Parts: sequence; C-alpha cells; structure tokens
Amino acid sequence: MSQDQNNSGAAAKAAGPTVSADDEAVFGTVKNLWPYMWPADRPDLKLRVLLAIGALLLAKVASTMVPFAYKGIVDALGGETGSGDWVMLGLSLPFVLALAYGISSIFESLFMQLRDVLFASVGQRAVRQLAYRTFKHLHALSLRYHLQRRTGGLSRVIERGTKGIETIVRFTMLSTAPTIVEFIIVGTVFTVMFGFSFVAVLAIMICAYVYFTVKASNWRIGIRRAMNESDTDANSKAIDSLLNFETVKYFGNEDMEADRFDRSMAKYEKAAIRMWASLGALNFGQAAIFWIGMIVIIVMSVMRVSAGEMTVGDFVLVNAFMMQIYRPLNFIGSIYREIRQGLADIENMFQLLDQDPEIEDRPDARPLEVSGAVLKFNHVIFHYDADRPILKGVDFEVPAGKTIAVVGPSGAGKSTISRLIYRFYDVIEGSVTIDGQDIRDVTQKSLRAAVGMVPQDTVLFNDTIAYNIRYGRPDATDEEVREAARMAQIGDFIESLPNGFDTPVGERGLKLSGGEKQRVAIARTILKAPPILILDEATSALDTETEQGIQSALDAVSRNRTTLVIAHRLSTVINADEIIVLRAGEIAERGTHQSLLEQDGLYAQMWNRQREAAEAHEALKKARERDAEGFLGKEPEPAK
Repeated sequence: MSQDQNNSGAAAKAAGPTVSADDEAVFGTVKNLWPYMWPADRPDLKLRVLLAIGALLLAKVASTMVPFAYKGIVDALGGETGSGDWVMLGLSLPFVLALAYGISSIFESLFMQLRDVLFASVGQRAVRQLAYRTFKHLHALSLRYHLQRRTGGLSRVIERGTKGIETIVRFTMLSTAPTIVEFIIVGTVFTVMFGFSFVAVLAIMICAYVYFTVKASNWRIGIRRAMNESDTDANSKAIDSLLNFETVKYFGNEDMEADRFDRSMAKYEKAAIRMWASLGALNFGQAAIFWIGMIVIIVMSVMRVSAGEMTVGDFVLVNAFMMQIYRPLNFIGSIYREIRQGLADIENMFQLLDQDPEIEDRPDARPLEVSGAVLKFNHVIFHYDADRPILKGVDFEVPAGKTIAVVGPSGAGKSTISRLIYRFYDVIEGSVTIDGQDIRDVTQKSLRAAVGMVPQDTVLFNDTIAYNIRYGRPDATDEEVREAARMAQIGDFIESLPNGFDTPVGERGLKLSGGEKQRVAIARTILKAPPILILDEATSALDTETEQGIQSALDAVSRNRTTLVIAHRLSTVINADEIIVLRAGEIAERGTHQSLLEQDGLYAQMWNRQREAAEAHEALKKARERDAEGFLGKEPEPAK
C-alpha cells in the first residue's frame, strides 16, 4: 500500500464514521436528479406532481376502506351486528357494505390511474431534458475525449441512463412517502382496535423486511454493474465491427469478429445468470420474512377470536389489512431495488455529465469580428503529451485573400495546425489570432462560423445529398443548395440520379465514391461561405484524375478567401502565394514553389520524389494500355 493510501486511511479513521463512497454516489445522483423531478421553471409540472401525490393519497384512503367493508359484511352475515333490522333504501346492511366494498375498490383503481396520467408528462420531460443535456454535453467535450471514447459503449450508457431516469423519478416522487403513510394508517388501526402487541409484530416484520431488502439489494448492485460493463463491452464490439464492415470482409475475419463478440456476451450471460439467481434469493427472503410475520399475527388473531375478544369480522379485517399491506411492503422492496438498479444504470451518465470540457469559452468571451480575415500563428508551441512536442515555435501569417500552403513529411505537425485554428485544443505557448484577436478570447461558435473546412476524409451523415450539402448552412434555400452543388462541379451528377438531391448517401456516405463525397464536402463549404478556408489534404486520398477535377473546384471556392492548404501532394500547392515546409514541428523552409526548388532543400527533395513516382506511375499506365491494345488486336491462333 502506498504512503498516500496509508495517510488517507488514517485520516478517515481519525475523522470517525463516514459515509461510504457508494452512498455518496447515491446521494449525489439523487441530488442531480432533483431539478428534473421538481422543475423550477415549470409551475404547471409542479402542480401535476402535487395533484399526482394527492390522487395517490386518495387511493390509499379508498384502499383502507375496503377491509372495513369486508369486516362489516362478515359480521353482518354472521348476525353479530343486528343486520336483519338495519335497512337503508330498501337494502339490508350486507348489501350496502358489499356496494361500499366494490365502490372503494373502483375508486382506488381510479385514483391510481389518475396518478399515472398526471405524472406521465413529468417523467417523460425528465427523460427528454436529461437525454438532451447529455447529448449536448457530448458535443461540448474536447476532441481529445472523443478520440479516446468507444462509440458503442457510449450509446449504451445513454440508452440505459435514459431508461433508468423515469423509473427513479416515478418511484422517488410517488411511491415512497405514500407507502409510509399506508404503514402509519394500518399501524394506527391495529393500535386502536387490537392493541400494541399486533403493532409490535407488524413493526418487527417491516423492519426485518426493509433491512433484508436493503442489504440484499446492495449486494446485487455489484452484480448489476458487472452486467452493465459486459453489456457495454459487447455492444461496443458489435458497433465497432459493423462500422468497419468492409475491413472485416477484406481480411475474411467474420468468424474472428463473431468469436470476439461471443466472448463479451459470455461474460454478460454469466453476470445475467447471477443477477437472476440473486433476484430469486431476494424474493424468497422477502416472502419468508412476510409470511413468518403473517403466521404470528394469524395465530394471535385466532387466539383472540377463540377467547371471544375479537369477532370473525375482526379476524377477516386483520387478514385483509395484512394482505393489503403486502403490496406496498413488496413495493418498498421493488422501490429500493429499482432505484438502486436505476442509479447503477445512470451512474455512468452522470459521470459523463461531470466530465469537464477541456476547451471552454472564457467568461468575458466575445464574438469574433472578421474584417480582413488575417490568420496568424505567433510562435506557437504545442504538444498532445508533454514528452512528445508537436509544434516548436511555429510562426507564420496568412494574409487576407491569400493562399498559404503547409507541407512536410508525415508527423511534421501539419494537421495539428488545423485543429488549433478550430480550437479543438489550446496552444501551450504563443497564440493564434484572426485579425489580431486571440481565438482564446472569442466564442467558439463565432470562431467556427468564420472558418470552413474541406477535410481529407469526408464523412457524411446517413441522410440525403441535399441534407449533407445544406449542413453548411441549415437555413439555405433549395436554389442555394443547387448553386453550391454546381460550383462544386457535382450538380450534373446529382441531377442524373433517380432521386436527385433526395438520394440517400448511406452510412458515412459509403454509397458515393471518394470524389463524389469530396465534392459534396466542397459544396457544403461553399454554402457556408466562410471568410477563412482550410483545405486539410483535401485530395490526398483521391486518384490523380479525380484530383485534377476536384482541384479546379477547390481553386474556385478558395478564390478571394484567406486560405490555408495543408497538403501532401505538392502538385496541388504550386500556385500558393507562399509554401511553408514543416519538419519535426519547425518551419524548415518557406517561399514560393519556384524559390523552394531553387533552394534545393527538403521541399525540392519531396518534389523530386513525388515527380518520379508520378512519372513511374504514368509510364506503367501507358505500358498496360499498350499491352491491352496488343492483346485485343492479336488474331487468335487457328485450332490444331
């Protein structure tokens, strides 16, 4: 054990009894849920909560009348109340009591259903608000967090959490207090009518029941957590495998993926079996405690009836109350069990909500004001991990309306530059400014509204082409969407499709080719019309012919805009106003294409290697074409 752990243990002992970490987590979760159970900004929902509680209390009153009506019927039929002489509206007492018995039962059901109707909007709003808050919070978290997360596991956490919210809200607000009220009513009736001994047995039984339920449910929480973790792991593997469907097929690893998923499901199966076994033990223990108490009270009642101290109707009353109290007693077990299980389900959701965003707007942040759209890096130092520096004092400026290209070997820090401009990360030292304004001093929303991006790997939403283009400016008209597509040189292709702009693009845009996806991304950026444009290796994943077509569209969209081109293929940046060559996070060279070639440095080496590779590729292509022509022109040999 470490010294820190010893110190913390000693401090805890010195402080005396403390609340366990598990209990603190429960209290913290309930505290987080309270604003959703009692919404401060919705007096109408508060009124619904109060009316629902009132309806439930009336249902409890009606249910209390049922045993008394039952007792009256038995005593009347047994001749102990002189019912033969008692007539009301032509009906004898047994008939009146039978009506009262039925009517009380009907009203109990009515008020219980009214409670559910009144509370439905409160519970569903809580689910919606917390799900909305979680979804919005996920988008506020940093890129670093999302690069480390597992999409499938995250979706499972949200799914389980939203399902657990309504259960917790409903049970906490509408079940616990009224159930205690019913215990008080029954205890009062037993005290007044039958004496303290009946109440003592009832109290001992309830305390034992609740104690056992709490202990057993706490034990089951650990099993529930293990089951949730297994479920999350299995779901993560399933979604990860399906997202990489093509890769699985490339390597023929379907069986391996199935086995990997099955191993996770085996853990879930084991935890689920333990969960059901523990539930059986819990239910049996609860039933045993109740029926032991029930037997004791029945024996006491029989002895009282035999001694003439109680009527048969009193015996029926006691039994009716005991059977009636079994419902809320069993419900208390369910309440605690469901609340604890629900808390376990939403525990990860609140941990997610407690995750602070790495990048946040400053309290005094103001909107970015763009005049000339001059982008400048001022001696920027940055690293993802302290022991691995990425940018080492990078300093350059992109003048208004000019195009600056950043090139260099893989790992030089090129793509990091675009992430810093979007403020996915903050610089360690130095600053990034737009028109002299440090981007850390402006709102992220206004910053990202001023910057457009055409990335290397364009991922589209599983919706229509029109939706994906309009994503650049959601309020754009259909005509503006068509014009953006035309400028991106994809309008004719879209119009040729059977469904035109309403054509679905598939998951991550897989129904479109690489060039088509890239043109959709360009159209989206054209529609956004940002003053600053970033082209992050926008054509490096395309073949040479497709690249040439895309490049003309990129030239059109970047004209008269402040443009930063991050490129791997040097042929795409020869017309840039200035080319910056990065090497190991530092600017090694800078200048125009021609001046850099004349320097005969790193840029010239990269240019020569890429030119030689392109020439070799072109020569191989021509040789294949000649071979194909010779094969097609050759006459077949005569059969021998």
